[in-house]
This record gives sequence, structure tokens and C-alpha cells, in this order.
Amino acid sequence: MLDGTIRLLEKLCSTSRSHGLMQSDHCVHMALLYKSLSRKVLLTSAAMKRRITTDACQILMSPSLTSIDFPDIWTSSSCSDYSSITKSYDDQQTATVIDGRVIAEEITSGITSEVRRMKNATGNIPGLAVIMVGQRRDSQTYVRNKIAACEEAGIKSEISNLPEDCTEDQVLNALSRFHEDPSIHGILVQLPLPQHLDESKILNSVHLEKDVDGFHPLNMGNLAMRGREPLFLPCTPKGCIELLIRSGVEITGKRAVVIGRSNIVGLPTSLLLQRHHATVSIVHAFTRNPEQIAREADIVVAAAGVPNLVRGSWLKPGAIVIDVGTNPVEDPSCEFGYRLIGDVCYEEASRVASAITPVPGGVGPVTVAMLLLNTLESAKRAHNFA
Repeated sequence: MLDGTIRLLEKLCSTSRSHGLMQSDHCVHMALLYKSLSRKVLLTSAAMKRRITTDACQILMSPSLTSIDFPDIWTSSSCSDYSSITKSYDDQQTATVIDGRVIAEEITSGITSEVRRMKNATGNIPGLAVIMVGQRRDSQTYVRNKIAACEEAGIKSEISNLPEDCTEDQVLNALSRFHEDPSIHGILVQLPLPQHLDESKILNSVHLEKDVDGFHPLNMGNLAMRGREPLFLPCTPKGCIELLIRSGVEITGKRAVVIGRSNIVGLPTSLLLQRHHATVSIVHAFTRNPEQIAREADIVVAAAGVPNLVRGSWLKPGAIVIDVGTNPVEDPSCEFGYRLIGDVCYEEASRVASAITPVPGGVGPVTVAMLLLNTLESAKRAHNFA
């Protein structure tokens, strides 16, 4: 089975090379990576055949889940290259723009009023701490936006800036300081972290009651189970649902496709859509015929982290498109030397979809508003304020 996966991967690489989409060295690296990973699984399976014991881990033929957690490696497509598009578009058909900035302002206004009411009643205000590792320009921009939003809403904010080469203990020590600070009600670790740091260990170390990002395993588990309520919903998925509801989109009974399955966005978004009674499919880098699957969706949430992955041909007419992608592309003419583009080719999708979120100005501002709301809710719980 895994050999078949490798052969499929190599075939995809060969096809991609013929279209100029991937570099030969990259394909070789991918094939070697999968052969290396699969060899471990096959050796484990062979060992299980030879020695069956009373240990359940040895009895089963199936490998451990982490051993088959292969990385999703996507092939991007250029929005300026229309050669692969066979469908013609009506230039007069333009999607309604779902303005995330306007919706975020409405939500933030309500948060600001609640912060003021809490301060007048208890003398306390919510507090958010951000741990920033390294000097990624896009991460710095996101953190600036979050701090500015906190200031606007009257929420206290603190930043712990750590160097790119910091140790795991330094990050955990920063977490510990914020855990012990009663004026901090929410802690956010800005992702992605440098590769030498154990992201899972660090995120799992955030105390549940201050996990305003909603990434703690207990929060994720409660999201997945019907009848359970997480302390916090992850901010971006929560924002996606709010965008849909405030735009008058009916979710119940609709067919939704989530493109991407990251622990941060894709997975929790699919779970949250299910909780809202949508019929959900997940498309990932190993999905066969992803374009065909996406074309069946009433609601498409693109969260693969690949610029312009979703073309107009991926959408059925009238679909609702939520573009979570925020991909920095170098642009010297911009203030910070780069600009953001989405996972969806906006120029094409806006001629097919009935409504679409822009990048920037769509999901991003609402995600920040959800972070402020989670921080406010955490502070209310801490101070028994209703």
C-alpha cells in the first residue's frame, strides 16, 4: 500500500515537472522522504508478523498514527497562468465581497463595551500575552495587528520577544511567567516556531484556562465531541463561522469542503462546520481529484497555505468562498517589503462564487477579533464576572 503511495507521489512529481510546476530536486527529496518514512512502517509491520505478543501494540498490523503523519506537500498554481483553465468566465459575474474589516469592527465595538463594563464593576481588565520567537516579517505584522487591536479594545497586552536560536526552556520559562501572572488571562504563542523547537510540547504547555488560541488537546477534543463545549474555540475557525453567519449564509445541511487539514485551521474548521450541521469533506495533498471534490461544495474554506492553489475551475457557480490563506510575497513597493495573497486565485474565483473573502481584509481581522473575545471570556471567568 505504501509502495503504491510512493509510486503515486513519483508519478505526480513527474507530471508536475512536465508542466514546470515543481523542481526535479524537490521531487527527488519528496520521494526519498516518503521511502524513508514508509520503510519504518513496513519494518514495524514485518516485526509484528514475526512476533505476536499480548501487547496490543504488537498484535495490530496497523502502524502508529504518528508514524504515518506524512507532511502535506502541495503544488501551487500561478494566478497569472490561465493555460490550465478550460472553463470560460462571464466577466459580468462578480461575487459579493465579505468585508472582514467591517465585521471585525462590529465585534470589537461590542468587546470594547464589555471591557469597559468589567473595569467599572471589578476594577480589572483582560490581559493578553504574546510570545514571539524570531524575526519573521509576516509574524511581526500579525503581532503588531494583535497588539493594536488590544489597545483599541482596552485590553492589556504584553510581548515576550525571544531570539530565533532560543532554547525550548526559554520559551517554557516565558510561558511559566505568564501563567503565574494574574493580570494575564490569555497566552498566545505566535506560530510558526523555528524548526528546532517542539511546537506540540510548547502548545500543550499552555494552561487550559489561558489557552485563548484554543489549541490545547482538551479544547480540541471537546470541539470534536457532540454535547461538549470547549473553553475556547480556535480563533480562525471561529472567525470563519462568524463570517458565514453574519453574511447570511445557511450552514445547516450544506456541503462544505475544507482544503487543508492543519491542527491550527483545517482540522478545527472541519469539526466546527460539522457542529453546525454541514456535511464536510476535507481535501489535502494526498486527495485524488481535489478539484472535482471542491466543485461539489456549497461552502469552500481554503486553508492549505499555498498561494493561488484554488482556481476558478475548482468552484461551482454560486459557491461561498472563505480564503484563510495569508501568504507573504515579496513586493518592494509595499511598506514592509511584501504583500499578502490568499490560497484562492481571487481574480478567477470572484467571477464564479456568489460571495468571497478578500486577502487581506477578510478572515484576518475577524481572527484577531476572536482572539480579543476569547481573552475577554477568559478574564470574565477568572473574575466571576457575567
